[in-house]
Amino acid sequence: MATHTAVRRAEVPPELRRKRRRRTLEGWLFALPLVFGIVAFQAAPIVVSMYTSFTSWDGFNSPRLVGGRNYVDLIVHDPIFLQVVRNTIVFTVLGVPATVVLALVLALLGNLKIPGTAFFRMAFFAPYVMNVVAIGFVWYYIFGPTNGLINQFLRNLGVTGPAWLADSAWVIPAVVVVSAWQGVGYPMMILLAGLQGIPEEMYEAARIDGASAWSRLWRITLPLLTPQIFFVTISQFIASFQVFGLIYVLTKGGPGYSSSVYIFYLWQVAFQQGKFGYAAAMAWLIVALIAVLTWIQWKLQKKWVFYD
Repeated sequence: MATHTAVRRAEVPPELRRKRRRRTLEGWLFALPLVFGIVAFQAAPIVVSMYTSFTSWDGFNSPRLVGGRNYVDLIVHDPIFLQVVRNTIVFTVLGVPATVVLALVLALLGNLKIPGTAFFRMAFFAPYVMNVVAIGFVWYYIFGPTNGLINQFLRNLGVTGPAWLADSAWVIPAVVVVSAWQGVGYPMMILLAGLQGIPEEMYEAARIDGASAWSRLWRITLPLLTPQIFFVTISQFIASFQVFGLIYVLTKGGPGYSSSVYIFYLWQVAFQQGKFGYAAAMAWLIVALIAVLTWIQWKLQKKWVFYD
């Protein structure tokens, strides 16, 4: 085999070998800026962040190695961190199903062959690309405790509304509503694309067999849409652990720490308290948590996602 390979290599003309080397070199030269960017702006910061998580560093003085103390303090000695984790879990448990279900309903409506569906799709996708600060200010006015639109409406009905963003019992549900409204556009479009990829012949055959609209939804639409549903569920799950802008604009994490979620608390620890090593440890914990939970979902999807 080795002799055969050597003979074949010897048969390649020198000119052809030079052309191949030149093409390979040209390819690497074209890719070099991208490779440099990945190393400089992604790989290197990841390595630095990992090192920083084992140090005590205020951003100015030289970092001091403390081993795994940051991780121990987070899990064992920081009650605020545990509350923030609970808040993030509640936000995820409420927000992800709400966004996915709302996106599915809107995608089904947007797939109807009636006039105005193009405007309908654009209207619900628009908040997804809007500035989160502008969205936060609008909804802050809507949820206002005295002059907010919701409480004014409830007052006209003789009902006293809560202080939505200042009540620890209502603040996370209120932010979930805003988050679902703002983020539903992208999953809606993904699900709509999946709906439009389902062959119309399957629906026609089901109608001939006498299947009702409800039966067609459960036996044709939803099973064939499960890959898209799984994708948007995973993407919304990851996004829910990274929410920051809405919390910053609407509540600043209050009242107390009732609405402080993971990334917002990480930002506070790093840029308000100057504990960059502690914040880096938080970042790596959330990376590990998201990786584990995503892996679990990936394993479970084999039981309900249909790719055929």
